Amino acid sequence: MTSEPTPDSLPGLLDRARQDHRELVALGLSLDLTRGKPAPAQLDLSEELLALPGVGRHTAPDGTDVRNYGGLQGLPELREIFAGVLQVPAGQLLAAGNSSLELMHDCLVHALLSVLPGAESRWVDQERIAFLCPVPGYDRHFALCERFGIDMIQVPMTAEGPDMDVVERLVAEDPAVKGIWCVPKYSNPDGVCYSDATVARLAAMETAAPDFRIFWDNAYAAHHLTDEPVAIADLLAACAGAGNPDRVFVFGSTSKITTAGSGVAFFGSSPANLEWLLGNNAKRSIGPDKVNQLRHLMFLRDADGVRYHMERQRALLQPKFEAVARILESELGGTGLASWTSPKGGYFVTLEVPDGCAREVVRRAAEAGIVLTPAGATHPYGDDPRDAVIRIAPSYPGLAELERAIEGLTVCVRLVGYEQRAR
Repeated sequence: MTSEPTPDSLPGLLDRARQDHRELVALGLSLDLTRGKPAPAQLDLSEELLALPGVGRHTAPDGTDVRNYGGLQGLPELREIFAGVLQVPAGQLLAAGNSSLELMHDCLVHALLSVLPGAESRWVDQERIAFLCPVPGYDRHFALCERFGIDMIQVPMTAEGPDMDVVERLVAEDPAVKGIWCVPKYSNPDGVCYSDATVARLAAMETAAPDFRIFWDNAYAAHHLTDEPVAIADLLAACAGAGNPDRVFVFGSTSKITTAGSGVAFFGSSPANLEWLLGNNAKRSIGPDKVNQLRHLMFLRDADGVRYHMERQRALLQPKFEAVARILESELGGTGLASWTSPKGGYFVTLEVPDGCAREVVRRAAEAGIVLTPAGATHPYGDDPRDAVIRIAPSYPGLAELERAIEGLTVCVRLVGYEQRAR
C-alpha cells in the first residue's frame, strides 16, 4: 500500500508515476472497460437457448401457438417467473421484446403524445417537462431525456438512494417535474441499494404534477455478487398503499441473465398504467416475439431456475470484482488519491478521483490503450461538475486482461493526482 505523499516525498512519487506511465504506454495495450456487457463465458451459460424451442415445440403451456399473432401482454407463464424478481403481480406485468430501454423510450413517447392516467394533458402540450436524475447515474437514461428535450435536474445520491430531502422539495414545488430515474438495486454505477425509508418516501411524497412517474429500472434485480443478496422494498405495493397506485413504472429484462442481444424485457405497473401502455402498443405491434419468450420459459423453467442460473453468472463475475477491489486497494489505498465502491451486486464499480482529475485520468489511460467510459457520462449532458467520477465495467474482459487494465488505470490515477498536487 502506498502512503499519502508529503511535500518531501511528492517529487519522487511524481517522477516514479511518470516513468510508470511511459512504460505502460510502451506496452501497446488494447483494453476496453467502457460498457457493462456480459463476457462470452457468461453468454455461453445460455447456449442451450439457441436450440429452443425446437421443431414442433411451439405451443405454450396455456395452449398458445407462439408462431402466430397476438398475446400483446406476453406469455403468462414467463410473467409468473419474473413477477417475484421484479415485485410485480403477474397480471400487472408485461413481457415484451428484447430491450427494457425500448420500453422506457416508448413510455416517454406515449406520455408525450397521449394522456397518462391522472394527467391533465399530454406532456408535449406543456411548456416544460423535467426529470430528476440521481447522480452518478445511467447515461442511457440521460440520453433519452436529451433526445426528447426533457430538462434534467441533478439530485445527489446517498448510501440509501437519492437525497430524498432534495427530491421531495423539487417534486412538491414544480409541476413541470414529471419523473425521476431510479436504478434501485445495485444501482448503475455506484451499487447503491435503496433503503426501505427511501422507497416509502418515494411512494408517499406530495407531487405538484398529478401525472408524476417513477421510472423504476430494476435492471440488476437478480444480479448478486455475495452470499447475502440485498432485498429492497416493494415500491409498487408501497405506492398503492400510499394512495398513489399509478406513480411507478417498473422495468426489467433478462439482458444480463441470458443473452444480452435476444432477451425478454418487462414492464410492470398499476392496472390503469398497464391498460394505457397496452392500448398504445396495440397501435405499433400485434404482439411480441413469443417464440423467444417460450424458449426462455423452457430454459429457465421457474423462479428457482433463475436463481440457479444467476449463481452460475455470479461464479464468473465475482472473481473479477474481487480483482478490481484488490488492485485498487494495493495500488491506491492510503494515497488519498481515490475512493471506490464495493458493490454487493450489479455490473459496475465507481472510482472517485480528486476533483478536476477524472477527464485527465481517462485521457492518460487512453494514451496507454485502456479505454474507459468517458468522464462525465455518469451525469446529465455528460457534465460532472466535480470532474471526479469514473465508471469501471469489469464484466467483459477476461480476468488477466481486467487485472492489466486496472493496474494501468491506477498508474494513471497516481500520475494525474500527483501532478495536481505538485501544482
